[in-house]
Amino acid sequence: ELIDKCIGSKLWIVMKGDKEFIGTLRGFDDYVNMVLDDVTEYEITPEGKREVKLDQVLLNGNNVCLV
Repeated sequence: ELIDKCIGSKLWIVMKGDKEFIGTLRGFDDYVNMVLDDVTEYEITPEGKREVKLDQVLLNGNNVCLV
């Protein structure tokens, strides 16, 4: 599959609820739950765009809209 070839690559993930993540894909499962390293999280808030740096995140595949 295409996502298999993306392991180790930097990806942009758009989630439900105005959140986006950019990070390096470390792994995923059959439900497209994903582990990302060296992550930047972006969230759209009424005050503007909020940016947070994270070492690692686990994303729920149910909430992924776009990879």
